[in-house]
Amino acid sequence: MMSFFVSRAAVLMRRFGRNRRGSAAIEFALIAPIFFGLLFAIIEVALMFFAGQVLETAVQDSARLILTGQAQGGSFSQSKFRDDVCGRLGGLFTCSGVFVDVQSYGTDFSKVDISPPIDANKNFVDNMKYAPGQAGDVVVVRAFYQWPLFVTGLGYNVANLSGSKRLLTATAAFRNEPYSN
Repeated sequence: MMSFFVSRAAVLMRRFGRNRRGSAAIEFALIAPIFFGLLFAIIEVALMFFAGQVLETAVQDSARLILTGQAQGGSFSQSKFRDDVCGRLGGLFTCSGVFVDVQSYGTDFSKVDISPPIDANKNFVDNMKYAPGQAGDVVVVRAFYQWPLFVTGLGYNVANLSGSKRLLTATAAFRNEPYSN
């Protein structure tokens, strides 16, 4: 009786070894995680670059208010200027996560400092100021957003902040036009 089961098992094993119907499913199961991980990483990077471009465009458009003196003449505060930037961002960002820094450097471009506001522990440092300057002043407008990343556990990590986040930065540097107050 035992030899019957052994011979039957041997026949089943040979038949299983020759059967190729499930090989595609097994190969897919081996390749699928790598494929989908790569696909999601590509989508995430594309979305991050798109969001960075949207932020850059919003900063350029809003910085024009300072460049032409409209923000100074309209008594803009930091929150009002940030609201103007947020109004140009669309639905990709939450406005509470947008940080805007406006600094005036007199008439000398060599004094401009655009170092990233990240400390040694990779934390964002909120030391934002609002100084739009006067006519003829050099001004740097920067906006920051902590973009969350999701596909970081697969060995692909573009995070530059703790907590799997990427600091998106948009910058506009210019000399204010000779507007009249």
